[in-house]
Order: sequence, then structure tokens, then C-alpha cells
Amino acid sequence: MNIAIRNPVASRQPEGSVQVELDPTLKIGTAKVFAVYGKGGIGKSTTSSNLSVAFSKLGKRVLQIGCDPKHDSTFTLTKRLAPTVIDALEAVQFHSEELRIEDFVAEGYNGVMCVEAGGPPAGTGCGGYVVGQTVKLLKEHHLLEDTDVVIFDVLGDVVCGGFASPLQHADQALIVTANDFDSIFAMNRIVAAIHAKSKNYNVRLGGVIANRSAKTDEIDRFNAAVGLERIAHFPDLDVVRRSRLKKSTLFEMEPTPELVAVTDEYMRLAAHLWAGGKPLAALPMKDRDLFEFLGFD
Repeated sequence: MNIAIRNPVASRQPEGSVQVELDPTLKIGTAKVFAVYGKGGIGKSTTSSNLSVAFSKLGKRVLQIGCDPKHDSTFTLTKRLAPTVIDALEAVQFHSEELRIEDFVAEGYNGVMCVEAGGPPAGTGCGGYVVGQTVKLLKEHHLLEDTDVVIFDVLGDVVCGGFASPLQHADQALIVTANDFDSIFAMNRIVAAIHAKSKNYNVRLGGVIANRSAKTDEIDRFNAAVGLERIAHFPDLDVVRRSRLKKSTLFEMEPTPELVAVTDEYMRLAAHLWAGGKPLAALPMKDRDLFEFLGFD
């Protein structure tokens, strides 16, 4: 096993809880790897899934990895809640050699391969363990060798090393945000996490995706202050909500002028990321400075 579990007592964790250290030798390979972060409920899964489809329409072989215990990152791609890696491993008592590819990988719309990492039981484990086991299993089954793009869809804000673990594997981290205080506050914390991880890993900030917002003025003002760049903008549209209810990606919905504008923006974003946008050397603000900076009318 490529995960070191610390002694719960020595690390002063509650009984039954574990912390993990990731194996630094566990690498994905030659694929371009993106980790999508942002405040909880901001639309990361919608963004990730539609971005995956956009890459696939560019002719790329795409793998999306959902890193949330509720394992709904890929359901618009597969039309169902896919079984998780943790569920699959538990079913064979963690003898990964007994698993078949179809036990933990599902093919979604337009050929996007979908994996749901799942999560440990509530309050008893670390998300970093789950991500590590998922990457290890994918490598054991040689699923990363024929992949051009890997997208990690990561839950919520970065509050611990486990949530930040996909940054070990990513080339670029993308931040999804809205034009409001809470979203930008979360974005600042994510910038801090990426800044810390970049000292030991190759991950860099790839840019900011404005989502569910008519305006981007506060996002742009913050970006200018810390050294970020907005690379896409998706307004708050009813067609996006309806696509989730229909278990569909935006590319499968009946085309309208506003929908075509959104899917065109996803295609432009995928082309930009594939071309290799410049890494951004942003520096986060201190919390107190951010509170003073975000003076909304």
C-alpha cells in the first residue's frame, strides 16, 4: 500500500480517526492533469463534467475523477450514481487485484471515462487516502497510460491536507468562483493551499472560472490584487440548472442561442487549457486584509 497511516494517538486524533501521508513516488504519467477547486455548491461538478466533454470533443481521451463522498461528480456524464473506488475495494476486502475495470470505471457521454473515488466513513478517515488509493488502482490497471486529460473534481474549500491531495498529481489547479464574498474568501484559501503545495510539487495556478454570476467585477478586482486571471465566465442560467435535473451535460441539451454561447465558452476554455496557459504565481491575502479589501456596496 502506498499510503502511510500515522499513529492516531501520536497525532492526537480522536479514536478511530487516521491521518495519511501521500507516497511522493505515485505519479499519474504523461496526461495533462487539472484539479478543480472552489467553495462548496459553486458548481464544480457541473464545470468539471462539461469541461470533460469539451476536451473529448477536441478529440482528447478524458478521465474525470470525482473526489466527494456523495459521488455525484460524474452523474450527468453517466446518468447514474457510479459505484465508488472505496466501495469496490471494500467488496473485495481491499485485494485490488481481484477488481475488474468495470467495477470502478464507467464510460460516460462522448467517451469520457468516469471514476468516483468516494470517501471514508464520516469522521473516521482522510480524503487523501481515498485519492491515493484511486490513483494507485488506476495505475495498476494501466488506465492512465492511454489518457490525455485527467480532471479531479474536488469537494469544497481546502481545509486539510486530504482535500489538497489532488494537487500532488495536478499540473494546474482551476478555481471556480462566484462574484460574492464567500466564494472569493474560499478562493483566497485555495490560492494559499496551491502556493504551499507548489513548493514541493509541480502544480501551479491555471486560472479562475467565474460561475453563476452576471458580473465579474469583484472577481476581477481580487484577481488583479493577488496575481490571478479569469479564463472563463459562465453566467447564472436556468438551462444549467435544468441540465442537472435532466442528468445531462450542457452539450446534450436542446440548443438555444444562450446554450450555444455557454458550450462555445467551454470549448474555448478546453482549447486554452490544452494549449498550455501560463502558470500564475499568485500570492494569497491575509484574512484580515481580505475582509477589508472586499468592501461590497
